[in-house]
Amino acid sequence: MNGRKLHKIVGLILVLPMLGWIITGIIFFLKPGYQGAYEQVSVKTYPLTDAFLLPASEQWQAAKLIKTILGYHLIVNVEGESIHLDPTTFDKMPAPNKVQFKALLIDALAQNKTRYGNITQINLASLEAVTDNNINVTLDWSNLKLRQQGDDTKRINLFYKIHYLQWTPNKTLNQIMGITGLLLLMLLTFLGIKLYLGKKCNNA
Repeated sequence: MNGRKLHKIVGLILVLPMLGWIITGIIFFLKPGYQGAYEQVSVKTYPLTDAFLLPASEQWQAAKLIKTILGYHLIVNVEGESIHLDPTTFDKMPAPNKVQFKALLIDALAQNKTRYGNITQINLASLEAVTDNNINVTLDWSNLKLRQQGDDTKRINLFYKIHYLQWTPNKTLNQIMGITGLLLLMLLTFLGIKLYLGKKCNNA
């Protein structure tokens, strides 16, 4: 097979990936809607007004006292893992009930009411809520961290999958596709340079 024909075949194979790279590359450059899609939402905290005597512990690598609408929380770090404690008893803080969870979320989401809207569904088992703007908000109770994801977040994540050739649910197959795509692009470039130099030599 001559170089020109091979160049054409490789070019045809790369039509869809190239279109995906170009379109998603423009989106990544302009970043439309990124601010809302990846907004960092945090639990609302209040000034500390009470004092607590914390015990000396060789296991605690870090300790943080936080006050929220639910009261005081002690977050300690043990071997890289966050543990949520009651600062008065130092027992593990029990997970919030529905009323507490909703109150914590309402307090946090009030910072951007336009994006989040009102809470319409609550899954206490997974500490996840859905708003009427179709935003999913999840609470990690161990460190009092919130994570939000809307349709815009899912859409941008899909663009990343398209860009990096993650077109299947299989991770190994996606890696093979990604490496193959890069190798074909290198081959296409090499063949293009070879054809160009060959044409110049023939015209000389």
